[in-house]
Amino acid sequence: MNSVNEKEKKLISALSELKNLKLHNPEIKQHLEALSTQKNQLEIEKEDLEKKYKSLMDDYNNLSLKLEEIKNNEKIEQKKQMEFSEKIDELNQETDTLIEEIDKWQM
Repeated sequence: MNSVNEKEKKLISALSELKNLKLHNPEIKQHLEALSTQKNQLEIEKEDLEKKYKSLMDDYNNLSLKLEEIKNNEKIEQKKQMEFSEKIDELNQETDTLIEEIDKWQM
């Protein structure tokens, strides 16, 4: 407890000294103002970059969904094409069988 009280007194003393500290040096004041201006500019740039990043992420997500849709459509088309090819093969086989039957009957 005693050390906490001592630390609190030291902290209060340090804060008091900091409050009483005056920035009479114009060079320091100018430097602080320049740093403040830079900080504000960087915050504005940061907000702008965050907006652009969010926009890019939205675009990326939309494009990803569209790409997935295109891939799914492509799979469906390939399946349809395969089924069509199988049907053509079946028809060719049936045609060959019919031609053989017709040849048998004509003989």
